[in-house]
Amino acid sequence: MFDLGDLTLTFCFFGVLAYFWRAQGTRELALRATRKHLDQQQLQLLDGHVALRAVWCKPDANGQIKLWRRYIFEFTATGHERYKGQVVTLGNRIEGFELEPHRFPNDIIH
Repeated sequence: MFDLGDLTLTFCFFGVLAYFWRAQGTRELALRATRKHLDQQQLQLLDGHVALRAVWCKPDANGQIKLWRRYIFEFTATGHERYKGQVVTLGNRIEGFELEPHRFPNDIIH
C-alpha cells in the first residue's frame, strides 16, 4: 500500500519530470526563434544550439508569476568571427534578443 510519504514522493517525481519536459519545449522555442531572428539579419547561428544561462521567477504583464529564462548562443556574420548573443523567454513567449556588436554581412570586403 502507498502511504502519504510514497504519494508525496510520486507527485514530486512527476512534478520534476513535468518541469524538465516543459523546459525542453521552451528551449526548442528559443532555438527556433533565434534561428529566425538571425536569418532575418543575414547572420548564422554557430554550433546549432542555445544554452540555458539563467532561470528566475518574474511576473508577466498580467501579474502572473512565470519562469524567465535566458539562453546564450554564438553567431557569425562573416564565418570567421564569433559573437555572443542571448534570447530571453518569459513562460513560453520570446521577450527579446541581445546581440554583441558585430560586423554586418554587407560590410565584408572580399
